[in-house]
Amino acid sequence: MSSDDISPAGRAGSPAVNGNPAAPGTPAAPGNPGANLPALRGHNAALVLGLLRAAGEQGLSRRELAARTGLTPQAVSKITARLRAEGLAVEAGRRASTGGKPATVLRLVPGARHAVGLHLDRDELIAVLADLTGAAVAVRRAPLAFEAGAGPVLDTAAREVTALRAEAGGPPVLGAGVACPGPLDHTAGVLHRVTGAPRWDGFPLRDALADRLGLPVVLDKDTNAAALGLAQGMPAGAGSFGYLHLGTGLGAGLVLGGSLYRGPRTGAGEFGHQTLLWDGPRCGCGRRGCIEALCLAAVARGDLPGAAEVLGAGAANLVELLDIDRVLLGGRTVLDNPDGFRSGVAEALDAQARARGRTAVPVALARGGAQVVADGAAELVLAPLFGARGVTVAR
Repeated sequence: MSSDDISPAGRAGSPAVNGNPAAPGTPAAPGNPGANLPALRGHNAALVLGLLRAAGEQGLSRRELAARTGLTPQAVSKITARLRAEGLAVEAGRRASTGGKPATVLRLVPGARHAVGLHLDRDELIAVLADLTGAAVAVRRAPLAFEAGAGPVLDTAAREVTALRAEAGGPPVLGAGVACPGPLDHTAGVLHRVTGAPRWDGFPLRDALADRLGLPVVLDKDTNAAALGLAQGMPAGAGSFGYLHLGTGLGAGLVLGGSLYRGPRTGAGEFGHQTLLWDGPRCGCGRRGCIEALCLAAVARGDLPGAAEVLGAGAANLVELLDIDRVLLGGRTVLDNPDGFRSGVAEALDAQARARGRTAVPVALARGGAQVVADGAAELVLAPLFGARGVTVAR
């Protein structure tokens, strides 16, 4: 398998389009995700890798891979031979025979490649090194002054990524996913008027980090990265959800109909800047009464039930607008009082459901804890490698 088949970016800072590798040529027929054309070699390999990733330790036989992708057995044999040659897959025993020759099982090799995930929060950097399953094999945390501008942030990121890779023994790394506060343009890799951080306006963070790290870099908002990572851990077709992140700010990541939704200008998910109180406290965005300002003001005065009530009101608005299947909560402020925030949001959604005569949308804490954004940032690099099973990215 060539390096072009496994790289998440054709050059530093140029991720695959829409969350999946580009697939030139004739598209596969509906219900048949594979396509037996030489031009689609990378696409088909991604499908096979995605199935092996989902199968875990149980693995899959070549016959099972052919049946699930719609590829011919010969095509699957060629793809798996390349994957084995690259160390991405390995033969791991045989299935018990049910008549005929026992089938050889193939498994993904998690440590064959890695991805860096960086969460650039306003006052802290969290860096993870994830294997091909998305599991973190090393983690580092460091203080960060994001509002101080690019110089100090780039220095800290370069230092921590170097140390992270060294601690893990210098394994092969596909690239770095970087998640930070928005708004930003993920296609150009440029930040735009980040609330409270005017020095970042127009800064090409993706390309600057690619130069410093010597790796391909994918940039996205913190909430988008977290939502992508959370979606990867759910069964295929798990539906739609909103991830609400309350930490040093408040935002949302949206997965709608199985796709991470960014909006045409990467502006979706600015959940914290919906106005709830016209004459409320001034928000960092310049307006008054934003849900972010109300939540953070309640937290600052020690009124966590009040903050949970405000967050619940916003969550109810989100459910009313998008009819999502579930709400997930995360961020350091939520983690400081997880039961209080979960129950506060659940009460708001229960009241909404009673008024509408329907079942309440469930609320849960997001898995991953304080690492949820950094883990999702690594998934920005990994997801394109695994083809159709990865969550696609709606524009």
